[in-house]
Amino acid sequence: MNSYIKKKKKNLCMAYVILSLLLLLPLAGCTSASDDKCELTVLAAASLTDVCEELKTVYEKENPNVSLTFSFGSSGALQTQIEEGAPADIFFSASTKQMDALCEEGLMQKDSIQELLENKVVLIVPKDSETELTSFEALTEDSVSMIGLGEPESVPAGQYAREVFESLGIWDIVESKANFGSDVRTVLSWVEENAVDCGVVYATDAYSSDRVRIVTEAPEGSCKRVIYPVGVVKASQNAREAQDFVRFLSSKEAMEYFRAFGFCEVN
Repeated sequence: MNSYIKKKKKNLCMAYVILSLLLLLPLAGCTSASDDKCELTVLAAASLTDVCEELKTVYEKENPNVSLTFSFGSSGALQTQIEEGAPADIFFSASTKQMDALCEEGLMQKDSIQELLENKVVLIVPKDSETELTSFEALTEDSVSMIGLGEPESVPAGQYAREVFESLGIWDIVESKANFGSDVRTVLSWVEENAVDCGVVYATDAYSSDRVRIVTEAPEGSCKRVIYPVGVVKASQNAREAQDFVRFLSSKEAMEYFRAFGFCEVN
């Protein structure tokens, strides 16, 4: 009888241990009460680099259990990374084109997506340039030999630039003078270094540098609105925490930072 009772007690103890482990399983991930941080990977357009570095500091201070890792690049290249299964929790694009494509492929949580920011397309030259350019149309002149543009197929800034030049009927001439960059920040660096006569970037990129000056904005209606959508990647293992960060990005606090860096809130 004693051995039977001991065996029953042993079985009960094992059952309690198993039950306790099962109850603890939900805490083993991103929301663990331990010292382990939830690591969120954010794939963001290159034009968001400066402001996102600021927001990272703010968010991690307010949420000490979260660690943000940003990977910046052209939205097209980031789209490809998601399609190929690269680990990612959030996608912050500089164009709806890439976000829409990922949604159609079932790779984004559709109900998490927000059209968050708006930017402007501008023509820039080196700050010390003596050029007398005053318009996008002037890029057809012989005085302009090399133009920095983002690759239209993968870089939204290049996509918008091509739309502008096509609407003006001068894309063929501009394309023959173009040097294509892998992202908008590459184009900005070329203009800063006088490696090209001029370049087409976003207003926020131009504002971030004291080595370039803006010639003019793209003519109104010459390209689609430059909208930045953000959303949670469907394959995210930290969907709840990722959604919390997306909500933060649309908060008044975050918007103050975006406006300080030249972005506009989508109306």
